[in-house]
Amino acid sequence: MSHSGPHGTHHTDHRHSHHHNEHTDAHTHAHVHDDHDDEEPGALEDNPIWQQDNVTLNSVGMDIGSSGTQVVFSRLLLRRIGEDLTSRYIVVRRETVYRSPVVLTPYASAERIDAEALGSVIDRAYRDAAVDPAAVDTGVVILTGEALRRRNAEAIAGVLAERGGDLVTATAGHTMEAMLAAYGSGAAKVSYDTGLRILNIDIGGGTTKLAVLDRGEVVSTAAVHIGGRLQVMDGAGRIVRLDPAGRRHAARAGFDWEPGDPVRPEEAERVAEAMADALVAAVTGGPPPPEVAELLLTAPLMVPGPVDGVMFSGGVAEYVYGRQTEAFGDLGLPLGRAVRRRVDSGALPFPLLPAGECIRATALGASEYSVQLSGNTGFVSDPGALLPRRDLRVVRPVLALGKNVDADAVEAAVRHRLAAVEEVAADTDVAVALSWSGPPSHRRLLAFARGLRDALAERTARGRAVLVVLDGDVALTLGRLLRDELGVTGPLLVIDGLRLRDFDHIDIGRVRQPSNTVPVTIKSLVFGEDPRT
Repeated sequence: MSHSGPHGTHHTDHRHSHHHNEHTDAHTHAHVHDDHDDEEPGALEDNPIWQQDNVTLNSVGMDIGSSGTQVVFSRLLLRRIGEDLTSRYIVVRRETVYRSPVVLTPYASAERIDAEALGSVIDRAYRDAAVDPAAVDTGVVILTGEALRRRNAEAIAGVLAERGGDLVTATAGHTMEAMLAAYGSGAAKVSYDTGLRILNIDIGGGTTKLAVLDRGEVVSTAAVHIGGRLQVMDGAGRIVRLDPAGRRHAARAGFDWEPGDPVRPEEAERVAEAMADALVAAVTGGPPPPEVAELLLTAPLMVPGPVDGVMFSGGVAEYVYGRQTEAFGDLGLPLGRAVRRRVDSGALPFPLLPAGECIRATALGASEYSVQLSGNTGFVSDPGALLPRRDLRVVRPVLALGKNVDADAVEAAVRHRLAAVEEVAADTDVAVALSWSGPPSHRRLLAFARGLRDALAERTARGRAVLVVLDGDVALTLGRLLRDELGVTGPLLVIDGLRLRDFDHIDIGRVRQPSNTVPVTIKSLVFGEDPRT
């Protein structure tokens, strides 16, 4: 088990302490070159050139749901892709450092999560993992179901803020969770390795997330109000918690239940059967029937062509695959078994793929798949003042660069996209995500920079920073053109090697040395109103 060293760096022993953070000691490399040719050349990890191309990040993923809470710590090794003059870093190895036990999310009342008790759960996870919050470089906290209700979300955000470190603030959004579950379950990797189109069905306590993967890419997502703990019974079989969606599922099965009512096992079975039928209707294409449409939390799932196989994740998947047989006073066991019967009978008409990660899929996905690392050729005018940044809204203008870059077209595209967020983000910084293609000649880049400067002129006049994120490898040049030739004097950050989507939200970490990279954590929608109302 690893432990925290000075400055919060995280290492297993001193020779392999290749977790660079801003505090890399100058003397670390002193022993690599020696007068004696016959001595060992020193650990590869101590070589400064190796360190620029290989970066290790400590990441945490927290999954705080209606029913379960868990924390996963991972270590990610990212390597720079050397070819094609790119400075994009890709994750080449992930290792799970620690997984907390899955505990029931603590409630103070029927709808209010006990934030203090939740804080203790998180503290215990850090303690048991022997991880110092200051050593965590990146990560995501996913809130789902009841945890999303505004007052819960705000209380949880407060608890997380107190825990310090550079921990990413909480994120929510069914699309994000569906994607992270698909990555964490292993469905994305199976799809990538085999070239198959796979449907990942993540059935949790309150919601089910759906994701279609094609050759490893998430091409479609949806969420539906089906879950194993929408109704909870005590030891005597009486209802102690009944979510509004749980009430609707019961009504569809012919029951008019209230908290305190007794439920016989065969009645719970009937409700679970009705839920399983609704799930089948939600994933087998075609417009869903009205009683299923009212359970949708997003637009219906778009399935682009035949599905080659289905994988299940989430807590209920443990029952689908028969890996868990113990019941927990809820509908998880009958629901999982009802779904499995529909797979076996062909009512859910996709071949069942072997289980990957089930109950831990989302936490693992949040810990391992939400971070990208910028290239090492960025331009940051004042790293101490500009970074880190939280909850930046991403705007991605639609722009095709021709052989000759037209500054006016660049300006128009960026202005058009900014106009869509100006109402909500006029007094906050936004990150402008752009694609660069074609030769990086001075003439093309200068036109690109001029269009960008002019589109952002009103924002810079109001004192807003210029924050630009590129996929192509031209950040340093573009930053210098904006600063030295086009007179952008305010705070300026241009980083590259990143692929972002419109309306993502991101956190940008501090510059890491010696690699001169910046970790960027991608989040979906930060919480607004309760998405279910």
